[in-house]
Amino acid sequence: MTENIPDRMFYRIKEVCTITGLKPHVLRYWEQEFKDIKPVKSSKGQRLYKKKDLDTIFTIKKLLYEKRFTIDGAKKYLTGQGRLLDEIKEELTQIVEILKKGE
Repeated sequence: MTENIPDRMFYRIKEVCTITGLKPHVLRYWEQEFKDIKPVKSSKGQRLYKKKDLDTIFTIKKLLYEKRFTIDGAKKYLTGQGRLLDEIKEELTQIVEILKKGE
């Protein structure tokens, strides 16, 4: 998903909505809930998101909409607990595949 993001320093909320397919009120809510989304405000008060924010938004969207996490579950995942478990699971799956090939 993130490969189609234009390469710029900042993105306005309307652009982020178009890129992510989310509504502005969802983004504003997520800003309150997830400390990893930190848009800066322009001199005119517009939210300006960085590419890192977009990556985080895509991760949150996947956790909530595809993996059916709760907000709290997504927060825990983002703090590293869930990521670590996913990485371990992926490594174990790869090991099992390697072992199956050896049979």
